[in-house]
Amino acid sequence: MAITDVEHSSMPAGRFKAVCLKVLDEVAETRVPVTITKRGKPVARLVPVEQPAPLFGALAGTVGRYDDLISPVDDEWDALR
Repeated sequence: MAITDVEHSSMPAGRFKAVCLKVLDEVAETRVPVTITKRGKPVARLVPVEQPAPLFGALAGTVGRYDDLISPVDDEWDALR
């Protein structure tokens, strides 16, 4: 059973205080932000954190391989003209 209603993703501050850890878990799982209200007015918004890209393997496939780096290039350079 969801603590927040998906259509009405807001809750009073007193209720949030009582169930804050469950709300944190729910926002992380459903990725639906929750607005915290005080006396019916919005005072804060709990939003899911963007997941960072994995560090290991982030550059996979971006490096080219050149077998012979020492042999001269057949192209004529502008500096030699």
